[in-house]
Amino acid sequence: MTTTTGFDKDAITGALAAQWESLDALLASLPAAAWDRPSALPGWTVRDVVAHVIGTEASLLGEQTPDPDIDVTELPHVRNEIAAFNERWVQSMRDWDAPRMLDRFRDVVSRRGEALRAMTQEDFDAPSWTPVGRGTYGRFMRIRVFDTWLHEQDVRDAVGLPGHEAGPCAEQSFDELAESLGFVIGKRAAAPDGAGVTLELTGPLRRTVHVAVDGRAAVVPELPGPATATLRLEAGLFARLAGGRVAAEDRLSDVEYSGDTELGRRIVRNLAFTI
Repeated sequence: MTTTTGFDKDAITGALAAQWESLDALLASLPAAAWDRPSALPGWTVRDVVAHVIGTEASLLGEQTPDPDIDVTELPHVRNEIAAFNERWVQSMRDWDAPRMLDRFRDVVSRRGEALRAMTQEDFDAPSWTPVGRGTYGRFMRIRVFDTWLHEQDVRDAVGLPGHEAGPCAEQSFDELAESLGFVIGKRAAAPDGAGVTLELTGPLRRTVHVAVDGRAAVVPELPGPATATLRLEAGLFARLAGGRVAAEDRLSDVEYSGDTELGRRIVRNLAFTI
């Protein structure tokens, strides 16, 4: 399919549908008590994570936020308006039982799937708001793949059922994660001009990513010379660090460093970028 932006509608909508199916199968397998397990997200249980996913997709269908006037700003994990928006959806479903949650999830993603299938590639190439700034609708939907995949991992971590860390959904998610690396390495970790950084991701999803700093930091196909710093870590750990799900200081020793170890550790400490 011809696209001017690189965000292929069929690939992204296919990955999003597959991601919903994977999350559906996981949720359907959980006993009722598992929905009350705390997640890595402050203040949220498994039920709350699912409510957030439901709320986001419902909003994209044009549904209004429940109880828009409810004050959630006193909660310590609500630090901005996006977090407040998410929390209102979570609060609206906090007392729902598992069957009702699963029925609501299936209804919302079914209707969202129909809406996406009715769109064209031109719709995906059109300018759009995204959670990371102005972009295209296709970029926004790839962020939806990443967000939902990461929330599936939140549920899996909470209930002790690892899985779905490879395949098209994970690949799309790591494509999205890679977009942050120029900012993380160049700005937050303050890699010096002329530096080159290589991340070697291991585990079910294997990937090597290079970032070069030439005035500004950017992901590149290869470095012009030896890497200033190389970090080797499991891809799942990388995702959880980038998502702020684990404390970087607790996981520094789980990363292998070569070259400039100080820069490498500074990168790990600054990987978290999600809202």
